[in-house]
Amino acid sequence: MKKLVVLFILFTSLLWSSGFYDSGKVKGVSVEVISDKTLIEGDNKIRIKLTKDGKTVKNAKVKIKFFMPQMPGMPYMEFKGKTKLVGDEYKTLVNFSMGGTWQYHVLFKIKGKKYRYRGSVNLGQASSKAKMKCAAGKCGGAK
Repeated sequence: MKKLVVLFILFTSLLWSSGFYDSGKVKGVSVEVISDKTLIEGDNKIRIKLTKDGKTVKNAKVKIKFFMPQMPGMPYMEFKGKTKLVGDEYKTLVNFSMGGTWQYHVLFKIKGKKYRYRGSVNLGQASSKAKMKCAAGKCGGAK
């Protein structure tokens, strides 16, 4: 009976867990960073959507960089991922080497013009898709 209760709790928690969602604008381009599952240590599938003037941007070169600043007793950590356009989204696989708060930059180029979108995420903490808040409590900024 205990095993049944544990399995039920595990199954229902997976159903209600939300992924990661962040959105914002940079120089007139809307950026969405999405993961269907909560970000964890190891491999994570990330999708990036770019729109400008209500239309999906499909001709961009997109990269994403996740990093954790150097702290006492811990070196600087970084993961860079290239994306591949699949349908209307740019997809990549990101590998986090450890838990904690990671900063990220979505770097993209459209017609020779460079853009950078910034944000952060706490691994293991889901964001609310309904409220469209970021896992870190506020959505990334633009520069």
